[in-house]
Amino acid sequence: MKSSLPFLLPVLLLGFVAGQLAPSMLPAQRTAAGAAAQPAAPPAGSAEAAAPARLPAVPPGLSDDEKRDISVFRRASRSVVFITSMALRRDLFTFDVLQIPQGAGSGFLWDDQGNVVTNFHVISEGSSFQVTLADHSDWPARVIGSAADKDLAVLRIEAPRDRLAPLDVGGSGGLVVGQRVLAIGNPFGLDQTLTIGVVSALGRELTSPSGRTIHDVVQTDAAINPGNSGGPLLDSTGRLIGVNTAIYSPSGTSAGIGFAVPADTVKRLVPQLIRFGKPIEPGIGVVLLSDQWARQVGVQGAIVQEVAPGSPADRAGLVGLQTTRRGRLSLGDVITAVDGKAVASTDDLLYAFEAAGVGAEVALTVERDRGRRTVRVRVIQQ
Repeated sequence: MKSSLPFLLPVLLLGFVAGQLAPSMLPAQRTAAGAAAQPAAPPAGSAEAAAPARLPAVPPGLSDDEKRDISVFRRASRSVVFITSMALRRDLFTFDVLQIPQGAGSGFLWDDQGNVVTNFHVISEGSSFQVTLADHSDWPARVIGSAADKDLAVLRIEAPRDRLAPLDVGGSGGLVVGQRVLAIGNPFGLDQTLTIGVVSALGRELTSPSGRTIHDVVQTDAAINPGNSGGPLLDSTGRLIGVNTAIYSPSGTSAGIGFAVPADTVKRLVPQLIRFGKPIEPGIGVVLLSDQWARQVGVQGAIVQEVAPGSPADRAGLVGLQTTRRGRLSLGDVITAVDGKAVASTDDLLYAFEAAGVGAEVALTVERDRGRRTVRVRVIQQ
């Protein structure tokens, strides 16, 4: 024992010193008593967590355009939200189910009922969602409706009405190239970011997540980057004219070519998504063959595969594919125009029905056996 004592004394002394220094070297590892002494963080959505920051005064000497942009941003930014999408993953070692961040994007408050509009592709890979309001309060959200064909979706949060500032909704029908626009969103997670530009072009077409074409897309040079998706594109008065959805860029960042789903499409679809959970599909009671099959047989137009009995198409005399005596299929009717406008594909026909609207009567140009005729049918909800 006497021979080992000189070795034990330094070890004990080192242990004592380390015990005294450890709390100061590792401040994050507090004792339970120390942690209890710290004030508790305010819960998400609480009044303390949501205390609005005081806005700085507008400096003197700014131009009227600058003052207007500042005013529009301060008013509209209250309606813009940050959306976090999460997916469930099982840990391979513990088999615990974990929530893994899947992506993020932007959105905006549609009304004071907690409905939030965003892009479908922002929420398509997630299983749970969180919405962060402009006051930095966080709220769990659920999907209540989506339209992949138009890259639109609606989430809902259960937040008090005094926290919700709906965005003013305008229109896209009267836009002109050169008109001033503002985009607000959360590019790269940087919340409440404003970029300014002009309407660069109108009537663009964009492929949706489902593969269908989105028509009448607004093109802008306002910088739109990853994370801006789902955020609003505004006119100079702060009214919604589009929902930012995509960029054209070799690098994946803004190259001055951004696209937005037009506000007229948004105004038509969002109430349907809120009420029904999906868009109302206008049609005439037919099933159409795929465009790929039409290309294989060299047909230009929308090929009718089947006609529902008693439908407007049935009453107009349209027929689908026929079976010959030898058991082969032969073409029935092919729709080649709606109200005089050429139809080259199934997508063209569906867009024509959407543009006409449920209840409208349209004139179809129909071809069969090298003959051509015009029939009138009423568009119905399918």
